[in-house]
Amino acid sequence: MNALLASFHYTHSPTLPKLLWELGCTLVFSTYQAGKVVFIRATSPEKIEQHALDFPRPMGLAVADQRIAVATREEVVVLANTSAEESTESVIGTAGTYVQEKTYFSGEVDTHDLAWGKDGLWAINTLLSSMALTDESSDFESQWRPPFVSDIAPEDRCHLNSMAMVDGRPEYVTAFGEVDTFEGWRENKVSGGIVMDVFSGEIVVEGLPMPHSPRVYDGKLYLLLSGTGELVCAEPETGGYEVVAQLPGFVRGMARCGDYLFVGLSKLRKTSSTFAALPISEQAVFSGIVVVSLSEGCIVEHLRYETGVEEIYDVQVLTERSAIDTTPSS
Repeated sequence: MNALLASFHYTHSPTLPKLLWELGCTLVFSTYQAGKVVFIRATSPEKIEQHALDFPRPMGLAVADQRIAVATREEVVVLANTSAEESTESVIGTAGTYVQEKTYFSGEVDTHDLAWGKDGLWAINTLLSSMALTDESSDFESQWRPPFVSDIAPEDRCHLNSMAMVDGRPEYVTAFGEVDTFEGWRENKVSGGIVMDVFSGEIVVEGLPMPHSPRVYDGKLYLLLSGTGELVCAEPETGGYEVVAQLPGFVRGMARCGDYLFVGLSKLRKTSSTFAALPISEQAVFSGIVVVSLSEGCIVEHLRYETGVEEIYDVQVLTERSAIDTTPSS
């Protein structure tokens, strides 16, 4: 079902609508807890609104060529932008609406990040500790795994979760540990995280607290350290990193528009054994999106959910004022 989400109550900084309006962008985020992909757009410089689509456990999102790919529990669903003249659905915004184009069966492999590249659509299969690819003529096939993972098995050995694309290919990936045993990453989740170079198979940064969402912007590698709530700029050549901004919660999901990074924040379940020991656990008390100025290295805007959304997995940006107004076929 697609709807304006009255039950998803949020507050936001006074000038967030103006920023989104001036950038001409729509924010898209996934929340597997609520089972929705949510679209946030400015309808004027003073007002924003949200729309959503239902999906079973949506996680990774990929945006390219007027399409959005959504990783769900057993499938990857691709939505395509259709012009108002071609669509039989009502249209919100100026650039058309998104309708379901195709679906790829992945199985329950705990698909995390997605990214479009030169060869097709890439996916991180976390349960299988591997990266897979579809050229859009077939379902996903495994293409790469960390050299320290001895075989592909449904054991979530290192919690491979995210990738950074460069020139249409995955160049860096993040994982929670250099381990080759069933859920072995859990033993050192607070400081065992790594960044790997896909081409060489080498670990280029290590000792990280739950790294997510690596992105290469202007030749620099940015990523989120979820365990400490930090946005950092990593240096693969030296193995170090510099903190760009300290953020108020468990960070995951990041996209850029202009000089701004849009970063997802999640609440942490205090009863969870996975999250209780994290340094950020006491601060991760709300979910939403913060906007970080790259030039200033600080938060300049925010959107905070009071009800309905407790976690955010991925964040992407559509560079037009558009939203979804159709329901995926079942």
